[in-house]
Amino acid sequence: MPMTPEHAIAVAAADANRAFSRLLREVREDGQSFTVTSHGKPVARILPVTAEPARAAARATLLARLATQPVAQAAPWTRDDLYTR
Repeated sequence: MPMTPEHAIAVAAADANRAFSRLLREVREDGQSFTVTSHGKPVARILPVTAEPARAAARATLLARLATQPVAQAAPWTRDDLYTR
């Protein structure tokens, strides 16, 4: 199984379906993370619950950084503008 940039093991959806109990055991016992793919594209992640605080901290850091950034080229727009560009 190839590794993804997030250091999770990529597993096809069909394989994840067949080996779901084993995947959960590896998550619980080894802290392993998996990225489930469908037709080679990531669609879901299976990861330890303890990994969530790190994600929350990364999100808070990102939002704090964005709050200090100036808004660039902010102008009024309509819903139609979003689809015409």
